[in-house]
Amino acid sequence: MNAPGPGHVIRMYEKRQPIHPRETDGRFARLRWLCVWLTQLAYYGTPWLAWNGRQAVLFDLGARKFYLFGLVLWPQDFIYLAALLVICAWGLFLVTAVAGRVWCGFACPQTVYTSIFLWIERRIEGSRAARIALDRQGASPRKLGKRTAKHLAWGAVALWTGFTFVGYFTPVRDLGNGIATLSLGPWEWFWVLFYSLATYGNAGWLREQVCRYMCPYARFQSAMFDRDTLIITYDTQRGEPRGKKAANGACIDCTLCVQVCPAGIDIRNGLQYECIGCAACVDACDNVMDRTGQPRGLIRYSTDRAMAANLAPARPLQRALRPRVLAYGAALLAATLALGHALATRMPLKMDVIRDRGSMGREVDGGAIENVYRLQIMNTSERAHRYRIAAAGLPGLALATEDVVTLAATETRAVPVRLRAPHGAGHAGSNEIRFRLTALDDARLSVDERAVFIVPR
Repeated sequence: MNAPGPGHVIRMYEKRQPIHPRETDGRFARLRWLCVWLTQLAYYGTPWLAWNGRQAVLFDLGARKFYLFGLVLWPQDFIYLAALLVICAWGLFLVTAVAGRVWCGFACPQTVYTSIFLWIERRIEGSRAARIALDRQGASPRKLGKRTAKHLAWGAVALWTGFTFVGYFTPVRDLGNGIATLSLGPWEWFWVLFYSLATYGNAGWLREQVCRYMCPYARFQSAMFDRDTLIITYDTQRGEPRGKKAANGACIDCTLCVQVCPAGIDIRNGLQYECIGCAACVDACDNVMDRTGQPRGLIRYSTDRAMAANLAPARPLQRALRPRVLAYGAALLAATLALGHALATRMPLKMDVIRDRGSMGREVDGGAIENVYRLQIMNTSERAHRYRIAAAGLPGLALATEDVVTLAATETRAVPVRLRAPHGAGHAGSNEIRFRLTALDDARLSVDERAVFIVPR
């Protein structure tokens, strides 16, 4: 092979070709917009919900408290959040094994915000043909005006999205007041602008590039696929050869399936990793089949096994309950039941006992032995409680400090405690004892913690 001549450019990376998806209508398009509405109503609305006089969902990192409606989680409860993430992962595996990348095509934030930004682009710049023509035009006041309006609208959505995201970590009303009065701290400003820029860049500029090159899910999803996983397929036996003549197949080669694809692929060439399973091509092809008087389903959700055996469109569902799906389903059910049981039986009271290491045990008046402790008490419920502190394990062991303490809702307090035991109550060295903390208004709220009482030698 001849060496490239002077001035020859060798491109190491493929140049991105702008994609202008055509708008389509159909059952899957309506389902996608339903998902957009539901996810965004939940995302934008949840921070404004109130619960017991506070924000219903708030991850207060400063106070180290996570509020989830009636549930208050502390750093010690991180296992519950980890279990929730495991359940979400198993749920995603189950859905992927059954229906492929429907998460990517209908509910993924990248898909949702790209759909919103594309809707704005269509309302301002026009149809697909108008947008392509606008790209090819030179600079003009009309083009500048349309592009400026589009980016301002994108920026407004991105800023509201970034503001809402930070509102899950900083009380959203305080955040709004801080922005209105320009009194936010530097970190709040940074994160609002950071997530706004991320939304603007990902949904407005990168779009399909995120799914192609940045999202790891597109790479490892194949490990969850098998021959019975639903994917977007093109029926080559029915569609080929392409063309409008009567002797050809059902595909008239209108290329609408390519024009509506947000990833810019041709599904007629077979499944490609860029396909996010949004089914826009299915809607476009079904509309063409309706106009040409042919049965729908030339492009449809099906499986490799069903396509190879030329099975009817409904037959793939008969293989939905297969070993892989049952395994994912069983794991998901077990994890969900375990988390539900753990939360239902969770004790909303915690206590840690810390000995005063500066005093290993001392003799006080009357020959009694005294040890000093600090009880770290956490009332994780949404009600104030009065608790009684008691200790047992040695004859005559008693508190030399107040034995009743009051904690407000979701309060944490360090309570110093002095314990005294009469002379000769225990052997020299370490003696095991137990602290008990019990709510005076509800005896079921009670915790025990082991500790050590030191008797000097």
